[in-house]
Order: sequence, then structure tokens, then C-alpha cells
Amino acid sequence: MVKKKELGTLNIHSTLYTTRISRKFEERVPFKPEDPLKVLSFIPGTILDILVKPGQEVHKGDALIILEAMKMQNNLKSNTDGKVKEILVKRGDKVPKGTTLLLLE
Repeated sequence: MVKKKELGTLNIHSTLYTTRISRKFEERVPFKPEDPLKVLSFIPGTILDILVKPGQEVHKGDALIILEAMKMQNNLKSNTDGKVKEILVKRGDKVPKGTTLLLLE
């Protein structure tokens, strides 16, 4: 029989479930949504071109940077409207996955 202390309540889509909660689940890192003002490399690659300049106004869907990865050119686009605050890379830089390339404000 499961001790009452080991049971916990989960809320999944507004339905409450009483179940055993593992230590791994209790110690998990909670989900944190990505910052829409940061443009990250989604794959390791090389910066082929930077299509914007600091201070330039951009709109959602505008191409910002061309990242070459696995012989393919990927247009990294803006997730939101804003202004280019800072460009953290230059042409020819090799970047790993998850690198912040550009900041918007």
C-alpha cells in the first residue's frame, strides 16, 4: 500500500489526479518560455550574412540573419515587432546551438 505522504495531486488540463509523485518529477526544472526578444541559433552553423543593423525597426517574420548549417542556408526571422538593440555575432562566425545572435527591444 502506498503511504499517503507519497501521493500528490497533478493538474492536467484542469483535471485533478491523485498519484504517486517521483523525486525526479519534484526536482524537475519548470518550463520557461523563450524570450521573443532574443534570436538564438537553433543548430550549429556559420553566420553567412547579417541582414539588419543596430537601431533598425523590424517586424514579425522579417529575416534577420542567414545561418549556414549542413550546406543549407537558414533565414532566422524575427518572432516579434521591435528594434534591433545589439548584434552579438559577425559574418563568418561559427556558432554552436543555442547561441544568442541578436537582441531586440
